[in-house]
Amino acid sequence: MLDDVFGQDWLTPAIALTVSAIGSFLGLSFAYRARRTTGLARWQWTGLAALSLGGMAVWSMHFIAMMGFRLSGTAIRYDPTLTIASGVIAIVVMGGALVLTLHKRTGPWLLLSGLLLGSGVLAMHYIGVASMNVHGELHQDPRHVIASCVIALIAATVALWFASRLRGVLPIIGASLLMGVAVTSMHYTGMAGVHVEPPDFARYGAPEGSTVPDLLLPMIVVLFVFLLVCSLFLLLGVEEERVDYARRPGHATPDPAETVVRPEEAGYAPRHASGPPVGSTPAGVRPSSDDVWSRRR
Repeated sequence: MLDDVFGQDWLTPAIALTVSAIGSFLGLSFAYRARRTTGLARWQWTGLAALSLGGMAVWSMHFIAMMGFRLSGTAIRYDPTLTIASGVIAIVVMGGALVLTLHKRTGPWLLLSGLLLGSGVLAMHYIGVASMNVHGELHQDPRHVIASCVIALIAATVALWFASRLRGVLPIIGASLLMGVAVTSMHYTGMAGVHVEPPDFARYGAPEGSTVPDLLLPMIVVLFVFLLVCSLFLLLGVEEERVDYARRPGHATPDPAETVVRPEEAGYAPRHASGPPVGSTPAGVRPSSDDVWSRRR
């Protein structure tokens, strides 16, 4: 059973985990920027977070992991329509959960958003499983289904808590690794309970549908372009968040000379002076010499 799930080696699970962690890092970074902005910019950052978390951290990881899945005695083909539909569901549900969490940062809304997101992730996963075409009938072990549901709900709630609270690069990196492990664990827990019942009569040839290479090349191209775009947005976001030191009081532009108030114009008098304030002596009158510097000894 484990050989069917992991595909004879650990390379595919490692790639799936890496992609999920990268998508989680991008999504949490975008969610942090969404919390700091308002208006249209906030919706843009939220949309990028939904694409990163739902499309890359969850769906892309699921699809990559499915490439290493094997079933003894039958070839596997994939229904492109159901495969794409599972990805759309993950992105849409992730976007709705992020909107609820970022706009209403309270405990009850967090739990409700976690329930919504967990249900969406499970729907994505099992629609993806349903997209597999094999010679025979697929069955799910109820114990593995229940375990994957529990993991999905907990992981979804924790991910939304991260998205609404975390700030700083190191915490986001740690949370991304944790989310990658959680999402990957949920997938492989569910797939460990999948088995096929052979058909009543032998069938020759491959089932209908697309092969893994047919879907792999477009996904690689889309992921590569998406990573470039996200990197550009992150760099632009860093430039926008830099402090404009020219606006700080210590670095302000000095006032023009004509606006500077001179002491004699303000009627300033030194503490040691006993005469009238500077600038207050009438014209033609000699100022008093009763000063500590000019007084005769």
